[in-house]
Amino acid sequence: MKTLIAFVFIITAPTLFACRKQTTPEQSPRLSLVAQQQAVAAAATWETVIDNSTFASYSAFEAAWNYLYPWGSDHNGTARMYGSSTDHNHIYLNNGVLTIKATRITWDEGNSSSDPHLPIRYHSGAVNTKLHVEVNDQFPNWEVKCDFQVPTVKGSWPAFWLTGVNSWPPESDIMEFKGDATNWQNTFRTSSDVSSTLTTVSSPGSWHTYRAWITKVSATNVDIHYYIDGVWKAVHNANFVGKPLYVIINMQMEGSSGSPGPTTDTYLNARNIYIGRTREY
Repeated sequence: MKTLIAFVFIITAPTLFACRKQTTPEQSPRLSLVAQQQAVAAAATWETVIDNSTFASYSAFEAAWNYLYPWGSDHNGTARMYGSSTDHNHIYLNNGVLTIKATRITWDEGNSSSDPHLPIRYHSGAVNTKLHVEVNDQFPNWEVKCDFQVPTVKGSWPAFWLTGVNSWPPESDIMEFKGDATNWQNTFRTSSDVSSTLTTVSSPGSWHTYRAWITKVSATNVDIHYYIDGVWKAVHNANFVGKPLYVIINMQMEGSSGSPGPTTDTYLNARNIYIGRTREY
């Protein structure tokens, strides 16, 4: 998830392509929207791609997920990711729950290799799916959702997001907290053309469900419907057709979530992961 630098606060219709940042929820669409999605799934051939069985054991997990970011251990905060089939200090499973733990370090480990090259002050974890989400004629509808218990202490930066395999953007942030109780659901079309929907979540350290329904609406564009706990929050339109996306769960630290970060261990818990799609042929 990229750092958001500046936005013009505009409230606009969800199908426009212009950059927009909504700090209050858009008006909900007609009540039949979820029913329409269910009808689409029922009418087409529905496939479950990943479910919570992948959090049941390390062998099942490693068949479906990779450790770290797709590009390595560093990103845009002060945490360096660690994890492997033999290292579960920061990425571990217990009773169907994936836990990512961020720990403050006391030694100099240099700077992040990724922009903006912040000093490394934490060890943490990230995982990404081996299968990519790609909206196209064959797979025109996707559902991506998961339950999370998230930290909101200053300096914690947990996220559940999709980002481009071949380039950045595209990006879709389904769950992203930046050191407080506000969830950011962002869609990046370019580095400056971004839609953001912000929602204050009550007790984010309790279990909540974060969901995206992604559907092909033209030869080039998708609608991404964002939900929290089954409640529709927004629809963002973007030119993501034919662009494969990684699905990532990670706990970055500081950066956009503020500093100084916590000195004690910080935890992100995930369960009930689900990724599914319709198949046209």
